[in-house]
This record gives sequence, structure tokens and C-alpha cells, in this order.
Amino acid sequence: MNDGNQEIRVGFVGNPNCGKTTLFNAFTGARLKVANWPGVTVERMEGMTSYKGIPIRVIDTPGIYSLSCYTLEEKVTRKCLEDGEVDVIVNVLDASSLERNLYLTLQLLELNIPVVLALNMIDIVEERGMEINLPKLSDMLGGISVAAVSARNRSGLKELLSAVVNPNKNPQKVPVVTYTPKIENKISKIQTILKANDKSLDNIRWYAIKYLEHDEKIMTEHPIQLDHMIDQNYEKEIISQKYNRIEEIIKACLVKKEQGAQRTDAADRFMTHPILGVPIFLGIMALVFFLTFTVGDFLKGYFEIALDYVSVFIRQLMIGIHASGWITSLVVDGIIAGVGGILTFLPNIFILFLALAFLEDSGYMARVAYVMNEIMGRVGLSGKAFLPMLLGFGCTVPAVMAARALPSERDRKRTILITPFMSCSARLPIYVLFSEMFFPDHALMVAYSLYLVGLLVAIGIAFGSRRLLGRGEEDVLLIELPEYKAPNGRTIGIYVWDKVKDYLSKAGTTIFLATIVLWFVLNGGPSGFVTDVENSFAAMIGRTLVPVLRPAGLGDWRIAVALISGLSAKEVVVSSFSVLFGVNNINSAAGMSNLLGSLGSFGFNGVNAYAFMIFCLLYSPCIAAVATIKKETGSLSWTIGMVLFQIFIAWGAAVLVFQIGSLIL
Repeated sequence: MNDGNQEIRVGFVGNPNCGKTTLFNAFTGARLKVANWPGVTVERMEGMTSYKGIPIRVIDTPGIYSLSCYTLEEKVTRKCLEDGEVDVIVNVLDASSLERNLYLTLQLLELNIPVVLALNMIDIVEERGMEINLPKLSDMLGGISVAAVSARNRSGLKELLSAVVNPNKNPQKVPVVTYTPKIENKISKIQTILKANDKSLDNIRWYAIKYLEHDEKIMTEHPIQLDHMIDQNYEKEIISQKYNRIEEIIKACLVKKEQGAQRTDAADRFMTHPILGVPIFLGIMALVFFLTFTVGDFLKGYFEIALDYVSVFIRQLMIGIHASGWITSLVVDGIIAGVGGILTFLPNIFILFLALAFLEDSGYMARVAYVMNEIMGRVGLSGKAFLPMLLGFGCTVPAVMAARALPSERDRKRTILITPFMSCSARLPIYVLFSEMFFPDHALMVAYSLYLVGLLVAIGIAFGSRRLLGRGEEDVLLIELPEYKAPNGRTIGIYVWDKVKDYLSKAGTTIFLATIVLWFVLNGGPSGFVTDVENSFAAMIGRTLVPVLRPAGLGDWRIAVALISGLSAKEVVVSSFSVLFGVNNINSAAGMSNLLGSLGSFGFNGVNAYAFMIFCLLYSPCIAAVATIKKETGSLSWTIGMVLFQIFIAWGAAVLVFQIGSLIL
């Protein structure tokens, strides 16, 4: 029983894809705090909730399969538990995959920290006609509290909170797992030595077992003389006997197991097929872009109408208050045209993130990594490296950070090198604008082709870098394939809102500042304020790059300036075109017609447009991504080299597209 209203620190621990994050969100909502674990660059999520006036701090630990010290996630979670950062462990299990999840549970019970078992996805168990005997399960796990919950339906949460506040602190004294007499005898002797050596240890059995498993961390931090007591590594035997215990628990507690996940297995015969899996993935992504364009464009029309009204209203207001011409131009032609033009793409961005959230929460994204494992293996990486690449479809920054999960520095750097070639959502406004202007009948396929080109270039460079950097450590892909399930509306809502909020935040900060700077650079020159942009600082900067960009069909100084501005954020490329060419509401039919006429005046056609989109796809990511790359690699020279390499790749690819396209067309 919790005394008074003292805060309880609760650690959520569980296998990947067990619904831990969904449950975490159900408890904490938007009251989240993001930070790094002390000493390591892995994000930790913290949130607050309460039960009957008792504050509860929830810590969401990385998803792990065991408490060994092989992966960074395992090290982080284990250190959190060993250092006493939590008062209660909520072990979240996928109830529909109980057998696979219980191994971690048995390890957690040996820590001598109160454990509450949260059987998540209990609704899926019921849908299958299965039943879990909760009292029996609790009894066989030493009398710990067990709560059946469904994070997506938000059921069982109060019962779980009650168990957290009042965990069973007097579990059965008999260990949940009793090993063979030989191992138990050694555990007993090691416990005696440990207790004599360090009386502060309160989970002696845990340390004794880890000594028998030759755990380097424990043996280093708590050195003791065992007088040849440990004649071999007993890890395999201990693991085997844990699984024997799990079989006993399953037989006693799980009813109608034979009516298992036939629906998931049937779907996976196609979704994870070694030949059909990749075409199915490409087909699903094609459907995502179909929805992004069709539904997104339908909604976009309303945003364009609203922007027209705002632009006219502000211009009339500025005239009405007798504002000077340059201020009116800055506000209407600079800020509103630049930032407003970007906001009209919000429906397309929203649909894209909604579709990606649906695929992730349904359980499909884990299959993509599995399907791509063999392809990635051919270029010297594991399917695990494809997970950051998938995140790259959303944003390069978290995608680069996700490379932390890879085991070796070499593989992390190779993955970071290729991840920016995956087309992030910030590039989508560029694709939508130029594909609809120059390829109105095939806009969807043109935009989709760019995503495929990015994927192919990334794989090709991964193959080439294998020879240059060498192959890293062998890393077998170990990934949980969760049950297919109906996506949770709350989880999807939180995910999409976070992404949309980031987009709006960028429009209100980076893009806002970039459009102001660009307007001043366009309207200022060596002699001061200029009326002819040809004499502006922007024109001077752009002309220096024209000779380099001309072979790629991008030989106009305004295009060069737009590409430079894209280094701050890729969306700025579109807002820059709006300011550079003086086009208001650039995404509307009238705006695109005006821009098309301006570009056509110097011979910019469909081939130029595709070369331009290829360049935007492949050249250096935004400044925020570059800063993240520097932080993750710890090397400024490597980061600069990577940026220059990407610019060269972009230039070379754009030149090939333009030169070959010009010969054909």
C-alpha cells in the first residue's frame, strides 16, 4: 500500500510490438516528456498520471526481448531497473503471443522488484476463442498481480493502476523458476559469497544467476573470488530451463490454444512471401500515394480558397492603413505567399502521415523489415537497417536517430549515409507542385517514381559503400511480427497530430524566417533597395551557380536560389518559387498556371522539371538533419563529406536525367 501521496515511479517494460507505447499513451495522453537516457543517446519517454490522488510517473523503456547486455536497448532498460529508477515494473505482454513474451517476465521476476503483469490485447485473445486463466497465471508466477487490459479499447486501465499502487509485495518465497539441482547448488553458494561481500545487494539470486551466465557487466561491477565454482557458461541451460517452465505455464493457463492466429498466418503467407512480399509492399505504397494525391488534392482546394481570401484581405488592410509599398510587399508577396503556399499542402501531408500511421499500428511495418532483410543482406546490412529507412519516409531526423539500434558503428554510419535518400514528407510539396504542373495526367506516378528512385539509390549506395567501408558485424534480424489488428484511433491521432504539429511549427518558424530573408535578398542589392530583381543579392548568388547547374537543365539563377534555400527546410523550395517568381497562392490552378508560364519563358519543360525533382530528392537534407547526423556520428568531417557526397550524387543524377531525357524527347 502506498503511504500518503508519494510519487510512484513505474517502468513499462516489454517486448517490441507488445502494445507498450499504446498503453503508455493511454495512461499519459499528451503529458509527455522526452529526454535521453543518462550516458546514452536513446530517447526516453516519461509521462504523468494519477490514481486516487497518488501521482504516478511512467517511464517507457525501449522494447526488449531479454535483460541480457547484447543490444543498446537491453543495456538501457536493464540499467534503468538496476539503478533503482523504478519502484514498480509493469511488464506489458502481448496476450495473444503469451508464450514468446513470458521469457522476459521470468527474468524480471528475478530482479526482486515488484512486478505487475499487464496482459495487453486481451480483446484479440477473446476474438480467437482463447482464454487465459488469470488466477492460475498469477499463482504460477509467484503470486504477482495480473491485469487484463486492452490499450486500444482503453479497458482494464483502472484495474492496472490499482495493481500498480498496491502491488503484491509478498510474492511466494519459492522461485518461479527452479533450475536443476546442480545449478541451484551453485546459485546458493554464489549467493552466500555475494552476501558476505556486499550486504547492500537485495536481489542476490539475480546476481548469482548472472554470474553463471558469465554476464560481463555483473562480473566487472561486482568482482568476487569464486574458487573455480563456475566451471562453464550455464547461460544456454538456464535459458532452456526457463522455456521449460514457460511450457508448463502455457499448458496450465492458456485454454484453446489450438485456435490460434489463423487469420494472421494466412495473411503472412502473402505479406512476408520471399517473392511476393516486395511487390505487395510497393503496391501498398502506391495506394498510399494515390490517397495522398486524390484525397489530399480534394481537401487542398479549400485551403487554396481560404488563402486567396486571406491574401486579398491583408493586402486591402495594408492599403487601408496606408502602409508603405515595401512593407505590403514583404507581408503579402513574401510572408503570406511563402508560408501560405506551404500550408496549402497540409492536406497532402496529413493523408500521408495518416496512411503511414495506419500501416504501423496495424502491424504491417514490421513485415516490411522482414521482407527487405534478404535484399539488405545482399548489400551488407540486415533488415534492421531498413527500419530507419522506413522512418525516412516521414522525417530524416528521427530516421537518422533510429540507426542507433544497429550493433556496429560501421553499420550505423552506412545506414545514416543512405537514409536521407529516402524521400521525407518535406519533399512532398515539391513533388505535388511540379508533377501536377508538368505531368497533370500522370502526377501520381511521377511522384511515386521519385520514392522508388530514392529507395534504389539508397540500396545502390549501400552496396557501393560495402566495398569502401567494409561489412560490419554479422547481425541476424530478430524482430517480433505482431498480430494484425485494427489500428487504434487514439494512437493514430497522437502520431498524426505530432507530425502535423511539427509541420505547422516549421511553417511558423523556419519557413517564416526563410521567406523574410529571401524577400530581403531579392529586394536588396549593393546599391540598396532595388526594383529589378536582376540586380539583387539573390541574383548575384544564383548566377555563380548557374554554370554548374546548367548541365542538369537548371540554368536559371532563381532555381539555384530556391535550391540553396531548401537547405534550411525542403518545404522552403516551394515557398521560394512563390517569392522568386512573384506567384501568390502557388498551389492553386491560377498560381500553377502563372508559374508554368514564367518557367516556360526560358525553356523549362517536363524534362527540366523531373531533373529538378531528382535533384531535390537526392541533395543534402535540411540543416536540422545535418545537425542530427553530426551529433549521431560525432564527426564533423564525416558529416561535411557526407553532405558534399549527396550534393554530387544529386547533381550527377539530375544531369543524367536531363541529358538522356533531352535526347529522347
